[in-house]
Amino acid sequence: MQPSHIHELCQAQRSHFESGVPCMLDTRRAALAKLAQALKEYETELLSAMEQDLGKPRLEGYFCELALVMDEVRYAQKHVAQWARPTRCRTPLAQFPSKSFILHRPKGCVLIMSPWNYPVLLTLAPLVGALAAGCCAIVKPSAYAPHVSAALARMLKHAFLPQHVAVVEGGRAENTALLDEAFDHIFFTGSVEVGKLVMEKASQHVCPVTLELGGKSPCLVAQSADIPLAAKRIAFGKFLNAGQTCVAPDYVLCASGLEEKLIAALHEAVQSFFGPDALALPDCNRIVNEKHFHRLCSLLEGQDIAFGGRYDAHTLRIEPTVLKNVSSESAVMQEEIFGPILPVLSVPDIQAAIRFINNRPRPLALYLFTKDKSDEHAVFDQCHFGGGCVNDTIIHLATHQMGFGGVGQSGMGSYHGKRSFDTFSHEESIVKKALWLDLPFRYRPYTQKKARIVRKVMR
Repeated sequence: MQPSHIHELCQAQRSHFESGVPCMLDTRRAALAKLAQALKEYETELLSAMEQDLGKPRLEGYFCELALVMDEVRYAQKHVAQWARPTRCRTPLAQFPSKSFILHRPKGCVLIMSPWNYPVLLTLAPLVGALAAGCCAIVKPSAYAPHVSAALARMLKHAFLPQHVAVVEGGRAENTALLDEAFDHIFFTGSVEVGKLVMEKASQHVCPVTLELGGKSPCLVAQSADIPLAAKRIAFGKFLNAGQTCVAPDYVLCASGLEEKLIAALHEAVQSFFGPDALALPDCNRIVNEKHFHRLCSLLEGQDIAFGGRYDAHTLRIEPTVLKNVSSESAVMQEEIFGPILPVLSVPDIQAAIRFINNRPRPLALYLFTKDKSDEHAVFDQCHFGGGCVNDTIIHLATHQMGFGGVGQSGMGSYHGKRSFDTFSHEESIVKKALWLDLPFRYRPYTQKKARIVRKVMR
């Protein structure tokens, strides 16, 4: 799409928003219903597109993406009227007689930029919040998942007028043109480096941003951990979608003496998931493109491979791989892996693990496997991270009741459930003053009597 067409689209959405139609509660409900219906109608097409772009098994595409979006829609449909209702607040005595309340107003025209790894979920879950809040939205899917991008474009064009919801397909040129426009909020999910660029561009328009980024999310396995169960849950979270998950365990910090036992249990879990030859599976997830494939292969060079390590350049598949005797200075520990490679490092105790984590940028997720509550208290008291789990991985993001988001370099802002609505809303604080009484002590001339009254009322 040409920059001039993108500008015209933004202007059309601005005019539509200013008409007040998207803000109406009935419009919001109707928009959520349209999205729910479109998801049903395009389910097969979206699952097929994810399979084409990422080799994602259809069941995995359903329970990791489509089902989560549908759940978000249903939850928003159920609660949007309550969320949009004014919130009453207590009024200070000094403002008597009056009423105080908060109006939850849509921010306006918003941009949602999504990545390729979970292209349906990470595009449509934020859109649910934008629609519930009463916004107009332009959606920009990743060009690295072209079949999903095209399917989303067809689906949303079928369900919505472009002045309400529109999809802009393309690559860097379209991204640049969009970021040159003045939006009322930008919601970006992707890498830290691109997130910095989005934030820089947004600052030119003083536009608020939500950044869902990534980082090296640690997994701590303490002495008291249930090793077989820990290995099974770590393997699930790490090798889901070929490790191309922003909250996947990036590396394991294992208590001294447990390394061999943990690695053996991880091997057993991987064998039970993928069989003896993961590369031979017809539904084995693949790496998104050759660039990322070769980057991951280079991270294996010179490493001590406990198991796995084979890859197929023709199909862009890498089998689940675990590394041992990993140096903290090695290349695999300097960047987010974002692939099916799991380094296991040994630490003497929980405090050493905490120091290791705190010497690095704050991660998006942290996972702790332990039976000891003192380990929990130590980690939660001393480490800072976006969110996480005790004795499991990644499931903390699949709930309406808690927000999902990063901290520091792993991102800012959160969403899911009501927090998605809040992200795309602005709280307008209102005081409605009564007309039947006008207390005079705030007006000039200031006197000693007025001073005594003010000090008594405002102390």
